Amino acid sequence: MPATETASLHKDTISNTEIVKRGWEAVGSGDWDALIADYTADMIFVMPGQDDVLKGRAAFRDVLDNLGAALPPGFEITAMRQIEGNGEVMSIVDWKCDKIQGGSQLAVLFKLSASKIYEERWFMDTEQWKAAF
Repeated sequence: MPATETASLHKDTISNTEIVKRGWEAVGSGDWDALIADYTADMIFVMPGQDDVLKGRAAFRDVLDNLGAALPPGFEITAMRQIEGNGEVMSIVDWKCDKIQGGSQLAVLFKLSASKIYEERWFMDTEQWKAAF
């Protein structure tokens, strides 16, 4: 394969970390359609304290329309870093809100296959999260 074709293939390839970063940017701008485009149709979403696992991109999209109700008042992400592994990206998120001015951290694990997220799982101090409301 000529070098120009190889370079073109690599240029069109996006890392799993870039997919996750693109998702966080979509969350920041409220572009839910752009966000869910990077998820599989049968994806699952798990957030601590939930009794049920959210299954499917359509159900996930419905929840996004009411995202404000799922976050504590004054919720703000103050910093973020990504750690990429084999088919996984972990986002370490620094955040604060009205009731937790000093801030805290949470982690979000994204599992990917063929450049699509098939699982998103949040890890946090659930007691602190509940107190933030």
